[in-house]
Order: sequence, then structure tokens, then C-alpha cells
Amino acid sequence: MIDVVLFDLDGTLADTATDLGAALNKLLVEEGRSALPLAMIRPHVSNGARGLLKLGFKLSPEDDAYIAMSQRFLTHYSAAICVGTQLFDGISELLDTLEQKGHRWGVITNKHSRFTAPVMEQLGLTQRAACIISGDTAARPKPAPDPLLLACEQIGVSPQQCLYVGDDLRDIEAGRAANMGTVAVAWGYLGESKPIEKWNADHIIQTPAEILGLLQC
Repeated sequence: MIDVVLFDLDGTLADTATDLGAALNKLLVEEGRSALPLAMIRPHVSNGARGLLKLGFKLSPEDDAYIAMSQRFLTHYSAAICVGTQLFDGISELLDTLEQKGHRWGVITNKHSRFTAPVMEQLGLTQRAACIISGDTAARPKPAPDPLLLACEQIGVSPQQCLYVGDDLRDIEAGRAANMGTVAVAWGYLGESKPIEKWNADHIIQTPAEILGLLQC
């Protein structure tokens, strides 16, 4: 019996690409480079600053310039963190229905808490979520199972009572490692790794409402 639905944040619950893309483009322009179209940025958003700086500047964390560039990027993002960000179509209705049916839900993201908290607050979700686990909350971030297991501990359920829903291969790997049911969302950013059909998720869904069918609501 599934009691709890746990969601990734960026690319699953909320479309944050506009604001993250704006931060990257501001940095690119400061460096004398051309801004990138949002369509090019979207697939990299689930990988956060690391993915976006690789896209825009071909930088990796091992590069000498990475730390300073990352700090500048995050400063830009913090200054306009929830301007264009909004819930994906159907998510608001899904959360309402889950609550009406007595199912708790929570968020597990690799986004650090100083960014997760204002996004959740401005979307009006903070008080509704049964847990909010960020990338710096558990000992290891996804794809390790640590954040998912911590969520179970906080809520007081077993992994077998949970579904984990995400738009990145790491989400599915984390869910499987935690022995949760896994759901891959086709509306998300999806990254540039394996095709979603190769992630070995228990379910692939096209719309948020399909989650209700998995719960037999």
C-alpha cells in the first residue's frame, strides 16, 4: 500500500528552467558571450550549477575557475529565484487530490536548502509538504539513497510505502537503491544521459494525474 508520494523538485514539481537559465545567461553576457536559448538550457537544469556551467562555459568542478564562476552564478540565481518558476500543469491539482485522499507527499531535491526553501515558500508548498529534503540535508545526495531514507525516517514510513517521482536518471537510481517504487516523468528535463525508457523506472508517466492511478485513488 502506497501511503506517501515523494517528488524531485526541479523538472518534476516545478519548472525552474526560466530562472536558472536567466542566471546562466546573465553570467554569459557578463563574460562577453552570447545568451543561450531556453530550449538549449532546459535539458541541463536538473544538473544544477554543475550542468549549466558545463553547458555555458565548458567548466567542470575540477577546473580552477569553477568555484568562482559557480558562486557568481548562484548569486545571480538567488537574486531572482522564483520569478518565472511555476508548478507544472496538473501538479497543483495532483497535490490537492493527494491531500484529499489522505496521501502525504514530500520533496527530495539535490538543490541546496538555501535555494529550496525560498522556492517552496513562494510556490506555497512549505507548510503542505510532509518533508523537504535538500541536497545538503542528508549525508549524500542522489543518486545515493540517503535523502530518500531520511525522508522515510522523518515521515515515519517504510520505503515500501513510498513512490519516488523524478525527471532524471539519478532520481530513479536513488529510488531503486532505497527500495521505493519509482516513477519517471516524461514532462521533465530528462537530462542527456540514457533515454527515459532505459532508466528501469517502475512507471513512466506523461501527466501528473497518472500518479493517482498508481495509488488506486
